[in-house]
Amino acid sequence: MLNILFIGDINGKAGRKVIKNLLPSLIKEKNICFVIANGENSAGGFGITKEKYVELVSTGINVITTGNHIWDKKEAIELLKNESNILRPANYPENNPGAGFNVYNIPNSNYKIGVINLIGRIFMPPAECPFLTTQKILNKISTQTNIIIVDIHAEATSEKQALGFYLDGNVSAVIGTHTHVQTADERILPNGTGFITDVGMTGPFDSVIGVEKETIIRRFLTMMPEKFEVANSDLKLNAVILSIDETTGKTKAIERINMKYE
Repeated sequence: MLNILFIGDINGKAGRKVIKNLLPSLIKEKNICFVIANGENSAGGFGITKEKYVELVSTGINVITTGNHIWDKKEAIELLKNESNILRPANYPENNPGAGFNVYNIPNSNYKIGVINLIGRIFMPPAECPFLTTQKILNKISTQTNIIIVDIHAEATSEKQALGFYLDGNVSAVIGTHTHVQTADERILPNGTGFITDVGMTGPFDSVIGVEKETIIRRFLTMMPEKFEVANSDLKLNAVILSIDETTGKTKAIERINMKYE
């Protein structure tokens, strides 16, 4: 059995602090063989830089997925061009920098894992259909491996759940990201695909989805623009552990993680 860890959106300095201090021991404790994390908010809450990328992969993260904030830092363009283990949504235009999917070797094993990064279309910027995009990608990578993880970075729970059922039996897991609120619906779908609507956030929970709560409250009260700052207290790591059968690529167990950093 292969234990794959998928970490929810890493938010700013606080989120990176949690990863640095909790991830190495979690990998050992849970016998994790591969780590995927959404890192689109890792640089000050908006985007990712080369420095933050290097910091995250040094902790044991194998692949970084992203979402609608991928272009917030200009240097992400060169990062995507030069590094194969950071992905942007595959249903963005094909000529955009970087890749939306890839197949990786699982360290210390003879197995490969495919990772697909998608973005939703409901209440999100325009993008190609994530359903049809995934089908095209599966036609390309399913001959290389049947262990395939999908990150669907989307707002609407209905869109994430529909994609999960659409891909059930064809991928190992469909993991929702973006809302920064972990859902309690982790499950294995009828044909063996692991699923959770949103894996949550890694960062400060004394906040409104990671941002200082006073700022957000003022914005709701006044409707005036405010500069968002990542909060820094009540730090937690949100994730799921997927136990995947090496032969079939099916998920046999999914464990939700909500770990507090003291």
